[in-house]
Amino acid sequence: MTDARFQDGDEGPLRLRALTPDDMPVLAALVQDAVFPITEMTFVRPRRRFAILLNRFRWEDREAAARENRAFERVQALLTVENVQAVRSQGIDRGDKDMILSLLDISYAGPADGPGQLRLTLAGDGAIELDVEAPEVMVRDTTRPYRAVSGKAPSHD
Repeated sequence: MTDARFQDGDEGPLRLRALTPDDMPVLAALVQDAVFPITEMTFVRPRRRFAILLNRFRWEDREAAARENRAFERVQALLTVENVQAVRSQGIDRGDKDMILSLLDISYAGPADGPGQLRLTLAGDGAIELDVEAPEVMVRDTTRPYRAVSGKAPSHD
């Protein structure tokens, strides 16, 4: 048995789950530079689930798109966090319903079996911090890929 490779994702929809702190960097790399309206995140307290419907840049397709000289793509994806006890945010005006947020990183601090804090770092010094019983984060593509509006891959100078 061999480990999955980044290229193995090919054209199929992404569906990944992070259950340990070591899993988080892989998931974070795939959702880096995802954008979403502030109205597309929710905390369902009775189910202890936090969810965001985001527009994920398809990093797994970037090299092929560049090599084939075709448009870069995004895909709508659902990011869910289970076993959430509390949600806090900073640098976000939750009253601004037109605000678009950009996800830069996901990190987990705490023991592997919990409890701990999951931090979603946003562009512009914003952040969402979730108190969780244990790390359990899932990303699942929900639409077919579409041409990235900018036509470019995100870059960080």
